[in-house]
Amino acid sequence: MRVILVIIGSVSLALGVVGIFLPLLPTTPFLLLSAAAWLKASPSLYAWLINHRVLGEYIRNFREYRALPLRVKVISVSLVWLTIGYCVFAVVAAWWWAQLLMVLLATAITWHILSYATLKK
Repeated sequence: MRVILVIIGSVSLALGVVGIFLPLLPTTPFLLLSAAAWLKASPSLYAWLINHRVLGEYIRNFREYRALPLRVKVISVSLVWLTIGYCVFAVVAAWWWAQLLMVLLATAITWHILSYATLKK
């Protein structure tokens, strides 16, 4: 079971890191999953993740405050709308129903991001 949890944590960490750069892939939930899996499987991996200079901050902020920094919110929402806006006008321009679905997806993601409190540091 420990090996499976280490694998789950590792894959989740990889997805979380990719999510830092891709707006449609959430970073914090994947990092939280990594932390939970590694907490049970490997205390040393958990300690490394929690104390990581960049990644640990995501987990600590969310665990302690259930909040996202304003900078993260602004960047995330901006990237979501830029990416989906490009897809709406350049990729699925011929299908109105696909455009509508993309706009609804962007709206839902924006609502989800903005539903968290803003971390004031």
